[in-house]
Amino acid sequence: MFINKVLKASVRTGLRFQGTSTKVAASAVRASPGGFSFELTEQQKEFQQLARKFAREEIVPAAPLYDRSGEYPFPIIKMAWELGLMNGHIPEDCGGMGLGIFDSCLITEELAFGCTGVQTAIEANSLGQMPVIIAGNDAQRKKYLGRMTEEPLMCAYCVTEPGAGSDVAGIKTRAEKKGDEYVVNGQKMWITNGGKANWYFLLARTDPDPKCPASKAFTGFILDADSPGVQIGRKEMNMGQRCSDTRGITFEDVRIPKENVLIGEGAGFKIAMGAFDKTRPPVAAGATGLAQRALEEATKYALERKTFGRFIAEHQAVAFLLAEMAIKVELARMGYQRSAWEVDEGRRNTYYASIAKAFAGDIANQVASDAVQVFGGNGFNSEYPVEKLMRDAKIYQIYEGTAQIQRLIISRELLSRFKN
Repeated sequence: MFINKVLKASVRTGLRFQGTSTKVAASAVRASPGGFSFELTEQQKEFQQLARKFAREEIVPAAPLYDRSGEYPFPIIKMAWELGLMNGHIPEDCGGMGLGIFDSCLITEELAFGCTGVQTAIEANSLGQMPVIIAGNDAQRKKYLGRMTEEPLMCAYCVTEPGAGSDVAGIKTRAEKKGDEYVVNGQKMWITNGGKANWYFLLARTDPDPKCPASKAFTGFILDADSPGVQIGRKEMNMGQRCSDTRGITFEDVRIPKENVLIGEGAGFKIAMGAFDKTRPPVAAGATGLAQRALEEATKYALERKTFGRFIAEHQAVAFLLAEMAIKVELARMGYQRSAWEVDEGRRNTYYASIAKAFAGDIANQVASDAVQVFGGNGFNSEYPVEKLMRDAKIYQIYEGTAQIQRLIISRELLSRFKN
């Protein structure tokens, strides 16, 4: 039924979706008699090509307008949903396609090429859903994930607070059990899709003892966004990715039924952190998509712009700059693919996920900045695409764990290997 929707949507929009199976291979990198193979499966190629065509034909032309207005790009999101380009990782028993993280990353990179504001809005669904995917019981998964496959709904990962970003253990939002319910009071900040979400994954403190370790102090909840007491703040106008909906959310005596607790009281921190191992590879893929766009825009411009009677691409200074950009993009792509492959193979990928996220976030900023340099004065002007890319790139060093937090995680993982 879901694939029929996708096929019909493809016909309506003029885009061709060739796959007819709801199960795509979990990974492209498979052992072969001669060693590793980096060849994508035919179905993965189809998803990649569909996403690429959609990004270039639908997202790229609309992105500048959404960037200027800050309007939420729901028409594009709805089209992506109809084509099966979002929520692909929702399990088949909940009505989804059950794609692996690797497959989702291929789609994410292509969407990010078009606009990372649009891609972040779509990817925020993945982050919001992941705790339910990894920790929800059958009833929770079918109720809250199932509805996402029936209509183009959004959800959100509601963890960050005004005084607790990377320091998740510093969360102050409280959930107090009263009978068969929990009463929540507190405030969240920088919640992507905060004003558009149908439901939230909410992390709140259930143990009031400040000495209680984070591994036991917090509980994860599923919260319907229209619950009484949920107050949605104003949309924030950020430096980049402006069409993404980012807001503060306040909770005043919000009641959550006990059946909406994930796993059990005290399990929230582990769930929240566990989701990152699966969502950081797609974030790295998004950063890579932005860098690929910057590289392509700079290369095309360098082959059109002339100085001193020659195309600027023929000047060694520019040619070498483009070469450095290409090196970084290719390595970032290999990084996110390795981290995605690891998790699809069922292995703990914290080390590789943080490496991929840290490196891709850094190179997105470097490559976007270099693209502006190639464009010269035009690059500093909003009529050209690279200034938006430079603004959009910065958040990749901040959200889902800052560049510094990633290095902290990597160093801990590295040192633990040697200590053991």
